[in-house]
Amino acid sequence: MPSQRSLSLNTSGQGLYEVTDDVEDFVAEAGVDIGLLTVFVRHTSCSLLIQENADPDVRRDLDQFFRRLVPPSNDLAMKWVIHTTEGPDDMPAHIKAALTSVSLSIPVSRGRMVLGTWQGIYLFEHRDAPHRREIVLHLGGD
Repeated sequence: MPSQRSLSLNTSGQGLYEVTDDVEDFVAEAGVDIGLLTVFVRHTSCSLLIQENADPDVRRDLDQFFRRLVPPSNDLAMKWVIHTTEGPDDMPAHIKAALTSVSLSIPVSRGRMVLGTWQGIYLFEHRDAPHRREIVLHLGGD
């Protein structure tokens, strides 16, 4: 039988926020032996990643890469941006979300996510200001 839950996460600005433990708890409580987990974020200015969770330098480097790749809209390189109503970080946040993903599919076997040894699940916040983000977890199987 499918199981579903929403997680709320408060962010404090741009960066990667690990949610692996919360997702693992949901999978364990669902009691599904074999299935497919969908992780979906209900926003257009943040995204989801599966990434290394052993060395925090990986998260810092990824964050810096995306900040350089898509600078704020008040940067001269971004003067072509039209959507600036919500601030100079908003349209760049939408671009970053478009380049990454708002959903993940993760196999479940023996009641556990089949992640690699160093893999963790992250919400990737692309806005400067704090936000409350909602992640929907859906597990179907057996």
